[in-house]
Formats: sequence, C-alpha cells, structure tokens
Amino acid sequence: MVAIMDQIDRSLLRALQRDGSLSQRDLADQVGMSQNACGRRLKALQEAGVIKGYTIRLDAKAVALGLTVFVMIRTRHHSKVWLDSFRKEVSAIQNVVDFYRIAGDYDYMLKVIAEDMNDFDRVYQRLIARLDLDAVTSLITMEQIADNRDWPV
Repeated sequence: MVAIMDQIDRSLLRALQRDGSLSQRDLADQVGMSQNACGRRLKALQEAGVIKGYTIRLDAKAVALGLTVFVMIRTRHHSKVWLDSFRKEVSAIQNVVDFYRIAGDYDYMLKVIAEDMNDFDRVYQRLIARLDLDAVTSLITMEQIADNRDWPV
C-alpha cells in the first residue's frame, strides 16, 4: 500500500532522515508548522507505516566493524519449508545487516559487516555449515563511497 503524502510530509521525512533525534519542536520549526500539527502528521505517518521506527547510524570503523562484504547466494531449494528455515537461519546471524531475495544469476544477497576477514570467515563458515547452498560468492568491498544515504522522498 502506498501512502498519500504531500510536500509537508515529505519535508518532515527529509528532515528526520538527516537527523532522527530532532525534537518535535525543532522539527516543526524546520518545516514551518506548529508543534501540534507536526505531531499529528508524524502520528499519521507512523500509523500509515511510512515511519517504521527511529534508529541511529553508526560509523562501522569506529565500532570495529571495518569490513563490508556482499554475499551472493544461489540455492537449488525453493520449497516453503526450506525457504523459511533459510530465512530464519540467515536472519539469526548478527553480522548480516541487509538481506534480500533477488532476481538474476543469484537468489539472495546479504550485506555482512565484520571486524576483519577472520570475523567474516566465521559468518561464512556458519552459512555453509548449516545451509545446503548451491553457490556462494563473496564480494569484498575496498572503499565505502556512499552508504545509508537518505531516501529521495
């Protein structure tokens, strides 16, 4: 379901993406509306499922997670039972921060953050030991150019 949003809603969302810690008063000031009107808009956006929650962005290197790896997985299994088990197993791995089912040569793509290659290898070994996978390809990043960019709302 797509939420109907106007420019005020979009302004609120852009401001919150830049700084999710803004108080309701500061947010209202930034978008040029009253604090009560801002609160009503935020509540409506939350109830519509547009705003799913509030988080902070961490600097991976500052918390000793300097390695990012994209893991491409192909499987020969596509039954509901196997897929449910696969999703549960992968979702339980803390280092997997993004997890997608994709189209193309591979079936799934994971974004894994790790301290270093040894830490990533523990994740990789867990994946291949517990899951029957057809192919696993790891793409090691060399430089983060853009990450967690604001969405174009």
